Amino acid sequence: MISQLAKGEPSIDTSLIEVTDKLPNKPPCRIFIKNEYEQPSGSFKLRGMGHLVAKSIERAHELKKENVETFASSGGNAGLAAAYTSRHYNLSCTVVLPTTAHSGVVEKLEKLGAKVQVHGAHWGEADSYLREIVMKSVDASVYPVYCPPFDDPLLWEGHGTIIDEIVNQNQLSPEECGKVRGIVCSVGGGGLYNGVVAGLSRNAQFKDVPILAVETFQTPTFSEALKAGKVVTLKSINTLVSCLASPYISAQSLANYNKHRTHVQMIDDLEAVKGSIDFYDHFGTLVEPACGATISMAFDNTSYLKCFGNLSDEEIIIFIGCGGAAISVDSLNEYRKLFT
Repeated sequence: MISQLAKGEPSIDTSLIEVTDKLPNKPPCRIFIKNEYEQPSGSFKLRGMGHLVAKSIERAHELKKENVETFASSGGNAGLAAAYTSRHYNLSCTVVLPTTAHSGVVEKLEKLGAKVQVHGAHWGEADSYLREIVMKSVDASVYPVYCPPFDDPLLWEGHGTIIDEIVNQNQLSPEECGKVRGIVCSVGGGGLYNGVVAGLSRNAQFKDVPILAVETFQTPTFSEALKAGKVVTLKSINTLVSCLASPYISAQSLANYNKHRTHVQMIDDLEAVKGSIDFYDHFGTLVEPACGATISMAFDNTSYLKCFGNLSDEEIIIFIGCGGAAISVDSLNEYRKLFT
C-alpha cells in the first residue's frame, strides 16, 4: 500500500497572476490572484485533502491495515477533492451531500468513482449522517479515513502550501515579497483561512502579513464566533453561497484570529455572486460564489482593502482564487437574473 504514496500528493502548483491592469476600476495597489481553480478537482481543497489522505495511508501502513476507504461530507468541493484523491491512490470513496448541493456535483463525483448519498438540509446534517450512520456500518476489515471539509490540522498544513509555493517557486521576486501587504480569502468553516495562517507563519518574510477574511451576512460563522468569544453553531442557513454554508467555524480559526492580524468582512450573498459573474466576464473563468466573495474585493468592493492601510501603487495584495467546481455557464446565467 505504501507504494501508492510514490505517486506523490495529487494537488498541483497553481499560477499567481497579476490582474491590476485588467480590472475595470483602478485598484489602490497591485492585485495578484492565486488561481486555485486550476487544481484538478477544481478548488484549493485538493491540497489539504490530498495531504490528509496521504498521511492516513501512511498511518494505515504502520498499523498493517490494507483496506483503506475514505468518507467525506461536503457541499461539493471537499467531496470532489476526496473523490479525486481517492482515485489518485486507488481507494474506495463515499461522499454524503446535503440536498442543497449543486445538481452537477453528483455526476462529477460518480465520474471520479465515488459512491454518493444525499442526506440533510445542509452540510452539518450530511456530516452527522456520514459519521453516525454510514461510517459506523462499514465492515470491520475497513480502515476508514474521515475526510472533513475544513476542520483538521492536516488539511490546514496542506492548504498552507498555497503560500509556500509563492515563495519557493519564485512566483514573486524577493523584492515583491517584501511589498506584500495583505492576503484576501473567503471563509466558511475556516479551513482555507487556517491554511493561509499556517503558510504565512512558516515563511519568515510573510509571517506578519495580515489577512482579510470575507464571509457573507447569510453565513456569519466567523463574525458570530468573534462576538460570542467562542464557536457558535448557526441555527439555520439560507444562502446562495452553498460552499460557505458551514453551521460553525473551526475553533482553530478563533485561535488564529487572536494571534494573527485578521480583519473579517461580511458582504451580502449577492455581492459574492456578482464577484463570480465579474470574474467570468473579465477573465473567462467559472468560479463559485464562495470564490466570488473574495473576487468582489477586486471589483466592486475595493474600499474594503483600506483595512490594509494606505496602499501605494507598488504594494501588493494577493487574492486566493479558491475556485469551486459546482458552477456552470447555465447556473451563472441564472445568477445574472438576480440583477435584472
